[in-house]
Amino acid sequence: MDLTSYINAFWVGGLICALVQILLEKTKLLPGRIMVILVCLGAVLSFLGIFEPFAEFAGAGASVPLIGFGHVLMKGVKEAVDLHGFLGLFMGGFKAGAVGCSAALIFAYIASHAFGSKIKK
Repeated sequence: MDLTSYINAFWVGGLICALVQILLEKTKLLPGRIMVILVCLGAVLSFLGIFEPFAEFAGAGASVPLIGFGHVLMKGVKEAVDLHGFLGLFMGGFKAGAVGCSAALIFAYIASHAFGSKIKK
């Protein structure tokens, strides 16, 4: 990888984060809703065929934020629909996103034990 791919990932990821921060501060949208917007935006960009060239250019700057998760879900749905037809609509997203969600849960569990977190009363 050359230096320009790192620079592109940095500024594209930073731009996405800056736009989200502006949404948080200038609107009354809650963080959860903004995260849903980002996932849906990634799915729509993937459906339209725009996400792949965008990710080629931006690298991790496009694939690491939640926009990348929407792309992963849509890609899984497309593949499952090709294999299983209508039922693929319900299977594809779960299969494609299962590894990332499982890793997040497992690492969060390990971190909670490592740092001694306790339930608030």
